[in-house]
Amino acid sequence: MKNIFCIILFNVIAPCVFAQGNKTDDKERQEIFSLIDNYSHARENKDTILLKSILTNDVDQLVSSGEWRNGITGSMEGMMRSTESNPGSRKLIIEKIRSINSESAIVDARYEIQNTNGTTRKMWSTFIVVHKDKAWKITAIRNMLPTG
Repeated sequence: MKNIFCIILFNVIAPCVFAQGNKTDDKERQEIFSLIDNYSHARENKDTILLKSILTNDVDQLVSSGEWRNGITGSMEGMMRSTESNPGSRKLIIEKIRSINSESAIVDARYEIQNTNGTTRKMWSTFIVVHKDKAWKITAIRNMLPTG
């Protein structure tokens, strides 16, 4: 009897329980895509009002130069400085969204800057996003510049 109970538990009940947590539904995916689009738009247009509305107060950012930007003020100042000193068209192309739980996810995106001289700087960005105050917000950004 004990063996039958274990077989039922592991083959029927366990998959139902453990299969739930890490899926991002279509609505959440669309909201996260929209969040990253808004981030890109805010950076491109130096829209500090939009930028402030989509970042958490404790946001941090590690950029490809190795600079850490901490908190919303430091991060926004660094973003605006970077946009000013590195002009060009920015594009973020989401490759993967991995849900951690119902209120947080990891977003991996290709990050391309079309420089004014016609060259393209190709990097990667990883965003940690959280669902807070009924909206998705960015709480961490990691930019990487591949070598080789």
